[in-house]
Amino acid sequence: SQAAKMKLKHNINPVLLQFINFIVLVYSLVTYIPWYILSGSKQAIAKAKQVKARPVNNKPGGAYRSVNSLHCLASVLYPGCDTLDKVFKYAKTKYKDKKLLGTREILKEEDEIQPSGKVFKKVILGKYTWLSYEDVYVKAVNFGNGLAVLGQQPKTNIAIFCETRAEWMIAAQACFMCNYQLVTLYATLGGPAIVHGLNETEVTTIITSKELMQTKLKEIVSQVPLLRHIITVDGKPTTWSEFPKGVIVHTMASVQAMGAKADIGNKQPSRPVPSDIAVIMYTSGSTGVPKGVMISHCNIIAGITGMAERIPNLGEKDIYIGYLPLAHVLELSAELVCLSHGCRIGYSSPQTLADQSSKIKKGSKGDVTTLKPTLMAAVPEIMDRIYKNVMNKVNEMTSFQRNLFILAYNYKMEQISKGYSTPLCDSLIFRKVRMLLGGKIRVLLCGGAPLSAATQRFMNICFCCPVGQGYGLTESAGAGTIAEVWDYTTGRVGAPLVCCEIKLLNWEEGGYYNTDKPYPRGEILIGGQNVTVGYYKNEARTRKDFTIDENGQRWLHTGDIGEFHHDGCLKIIDRKKDLVKLQAGEYVSLGKVEAALKNLPLVDNICAYASSFHSYVIGFVVPNQKELAELARKKGFKGTWEEICNSPEMEKEVLKVLAEAAMAANLEKFEIPVKIRLSPDPWTPETGLVTDAFKLKRKELTAFYQTDIDRMYGKNIK
Repeated sequence: SQAAKMKLKHNINPVLLQFINFIVLVYSLVTYIPWYILSGSKQAIAKAKQVKARPVNNKPGGAYRSVNSLHCLASVLYPGCDTLDKVFKYAKTKYKDKKLLGTREILKEEDEIQPSGKVFKKVILGKYTWLSYEDVYVKAVNFGNGLAVLGQQPKTNIAIFCETRAEWMIAAQACFMCNYQLVTLYATLGGPAIVHGLNETEVTTIITSKELMQTKLKEIVSQVPLLRHIITVDGKPTTWSEFPKGVIVHTMASVQAMGAKADIGNKQPSRPVPSDIAVIMYTSGSTGVPKGVMISHCNIIAGITGMAERIPNLGEKDIYIGYLPLAHVLELSAELVCLSHGCRIGYSSPQTLADQSSKIKKGSKGDVTTLKPTLMAAVPEIMDRIYKNVMNKVNEMTSFQRNLFILAYNYKMEQISKGYSTPLCDSLIFRKVRMLLGGKIRVLLCGGAPLSAATQRFMNICFCCPVGQGYGLTESAGAGTIAEVWDYTTGRVGAPLVCCEIKLLNWEEGGYYNTDKPYPRGEILIGGQNVTVGYYKNEARTRKDFTIDENGQRWLHTGDIGEFHHDGCLKIIDRKKDLVKLQAGEYVSLGKVEAALKNLPLVDNICAYASSFHSYVIGFVVPNQKELAELARKKGFKGTWEEICNSPEMEKEVLKVLAEAAMAANLEKFEIPVKIRLSPDPWTPETGLVTDAFKLKRKELTAFYQTDIDRMYGKNIK
């Protein structure tokens, strides 16, 4: 079974193991009946087995809908709240003085010199200070009016290029109220991509931070001729005299002060209608220049309506930690879900998230420890990192501690796969690991890329909470599917949300058909109110990716391949772009190869590559420094990190490890990489080789490693 494959290996004396298993059996029998009666798990087990979505008709390729919206798709969160400004007004009235947005104060900043001579900035942060719903509403109204004073007109574009923080959400709410179209750009985009987004949308105003203004904007501002106003959210930068003539720098506070004083008199501000564009979201795109996705008010509201329905008991007791880029649809949607349900949002960043994070001074507290969130969103890259770090710590334990952890881990894995919980293991063994995320997480939302079964199981076991793996695209306003919290199966992304329906389209080239048995398979098409308007100033691409059926229903062609299981849950099994036909005619799914090898302790990241002109697969690997250095030591190889990575001898050793793992994962012989290039440098969004959600940018990686590709394909394999 899959659970047996994911179990950790121990080295316990077989006689002792029999005795331990006997005690566990007795304990399970004694505690089972009271646990079953008191925990309410009977209902959870029953819910997990229920059918979650059904096809609306019996024709092949018929659309699947959630059983909760079979007859009518949901599109509105609260009656009459059909635009985002109305949703916020409703929440402000309902939760008035409740805390909404929290930020930690910086008590101290200092430079820490590393043994290598590098200087790392470290911070000591204080408590969270909070703005209430009312505070945020007033600040947003004033900011919106202030922008009007600066000449911003309804239905015109305004850009935000800023890290995830309270001011980002305040600026967004101001734009939603005044019907300004918010253009969002990732803070990690490269210069040419930022210039492209700003010039394509013809913005005259950009909202940013001092840090990004000094680092990214300074270099490109002369290439954005229409720019007139730069608004910094965190005070005036120290040097701003060298900006081009005609560009004025304001602070957010000064614009809010203008808005508070502004005499809008009887002039009724232009309120949006549901079909008006709320956001033009530039995807960091795994291919080519970023595309601006036009998302209307009704698209976002439908999407967050669907998402909220999958999080049970969502409400005022919940605290969400916001640290992913707000320019990403996953984070923006998650925060809007929280804002509309009375939850608190505490802001963070990947550099200050945990006690061990790179910017947190040793001995002081990271954001999760201080905030103790109950809800958190994560991309698989972050979960994979947590998984590897914890497993490395387990390997460093004493033999007794390690075996105790492994026994508890394997026992809990068995219990979870049967739908049972393990309160004793949770409090005695996994409490310490759980504290890494604050100790109070009740739902982890995961999206952005596929999550491996091993990592998902690890999060379930060690953090004692369900992982709601979801699937959605910027083009579907982030909504598509989310697994229900009591569904503990791995590798699936759940049933369609109540706001949308999903059907599978035959893809003949890949050999996927919606008549396949036992599961229908095909390209995933998403339909519903959450499906967006299209791409900004790109009619040809819009026509290619979006279609309208005979009933007027809008469908998004995702390019992903899925299969529907008997209970109506979707599994992503391939991607059209990732399928390469080898010289001999075999099809290789690059994503499948990467998924099989990515969780090896030796691998931090991997990109598989194949060409139709050759008969074998190659790969680029970012090795784990600690693991590769240890392997080099065992093999008697001495050298610097770069020398180890550039060594053909070490490439061969890593290939052996990859080949073993590939065979264990049942990859076909032709799918196993035959040659690799070890990369001494990690792939981060700043390098431009991965997106902000850490998805591989295949085109950029191919260009970056072109000489290595030529080398790996240029020589005959002996």
